[in-house]
Amino acid sequence: MTDKTTNLYEDDGEWIQNLGEKTVHAKRVPGFFRSLKWLTASVWLSFFLGPYLNWNGKQAILLDMTNSRFYFFDITILPQDVWLLVTVLLLASILLAFVTSILGRVFCGYFCFQTVWTDIFTKIEGWIEGIPAKRRKLDDAKWTFAKIRIKGLKHFIWLLIAFLSGITWMLWFGVTWADVLSLNLNIATISGIGAIALGVYVFAGFMREQTCLWVCPYARIQGVMTDPETLMPAYDYLRGETRGRLVKGEVPEGQGDCIDCKQCIAVCPTGIDIRKGQEYGCITCGLCIDVCDQVMEKINKPKGLIRYTSLNALKYQKKQVPLYKRPRILIYSSILLLAFSSLIYGLLSLGNIELKILHSRQPLFVQLSNGDIQNKYVLKILNKTDKPMPLHLAIDSKIKSIKIKKHHDIVIPAGQVHSVMIYLYTAEENTHITDDNVTFHLNNKENSISYTSRFFSLYKR
Repeated sequence: MTDKTTNLYEDDGEWIQNLGEKTVHAKRVPGFFRSLKWLTASVWLSFFLGPYLNWNGKQAILLDMTNSRFYFFDITILPQDVWLLVTVLLLASILLAFVTSILGRVFCGYFCFQTVWTDIFTKIEGWIEGIPAKRRKLDDAKWTFAKIRIKGLKHFIWLLIAFLSGITWMLWFGVTWADVLSLNLNIATISGIGAIALGVYVFAGFMREQTCLWVCPYARIQGVMTDPETLMPAYDYLRGETRGRLVKGEVPEGQGDCIDCKQCIAVCPTGIDIRKGQEYGCITCGLCIDVCDQVMEKINKPKGLIRYTSLNALKYQKKQVPLYKRPRILIYSSILLLAFSSLIYGLLSLGNIELKILHSRQPLFVQLSNGDIQNKYVLKILNKTDKPMPLHLAIDSKIKSIKIKKHHDIVIPAGQVHSVMIYLYTAEENTHITDDNVTFHLNNKENSISYTSRFFSLYKR
């Protein structure tokens, strides 16, 4: 047992972690997790299609910073709805913590835009420069016309993708291709396109996994989000050790299943050795599982030498604890459910108009020369649509004969808050009741909203 469980970190004396001293040229091997990566990458790749979707004759999703409003299909988000943004951010952060506690850094491995763009850039690099061995050889070669031609083509395509990313990003904010092609761009737009393009080109083309190590904080803080029950790619050292090469195409008796082919290192996009245990460079993409399973098939050994498993299951041979028995998961789930419910309620309760009524406080009421009691109200009406909105005003109250003084229908300008001053009056004897509430109703054929205020009088102050 001692030989089999020799310290996992004694093989080469050090952890294998590329800290930027070399470029990682990962091998690409087909498999389940590679296919899964491309499938999940399509979530970000669909980003390029988003600005081109139309809804009712306009851009379906538009972040109109100039007019301080966001459009999501039929939903208009204004600064007054900032709580929705807060709810979305809370939902996203807790969802990230929830997923990490179950499956580690799967966001990094499958959904992160840095991972996706790097994957695309390295795929193009492979098409142009060849397999990893040829790429490393080309990197070390002297600069010749052939090398300049190959590298130049690669960087030209990279720059095209980078600028396409920058332009597409700005399309979300109301910039159009007509503006771009005619160079009708302001400084803010040019700066935005340039910053995104530069970021994509440098981060995905040059820094690659170093972006995760030195720029992104998630790699550092994910340790506090995981626990011994978190499922992550892990090397079964009890089964794999002691490592050794194949002898005449077979694994010698007494030797572990790992034949030290180092294919798990070759396919790793961050250049780590999964056999040395978990470290912050691992993005839990599972590509090492794909290649290891293929090797195991070839040498007639069971798959799963590298697999998704937990520390407790691997090291202590414990049975996996169900999710509903893990306190961390229950807490995250509760917060997620609360945030998601709030978001859905908020979206469903969003209307095209908002109404707030301010009752005049100085004075609360006045008594007219004929003895009637009059109250003054200021109606603040927000029209969230992009068209003027005519509204009819009506009131409802248990106070008898309460009326609106000199009123006509209201028209609210598109996308604006409009203030309307309203006077209500009634005879003094009608105010001697317990219920002095007054409900204002604003409506048209498509929209309606109500707001309840009070009617003050000599009887009630």
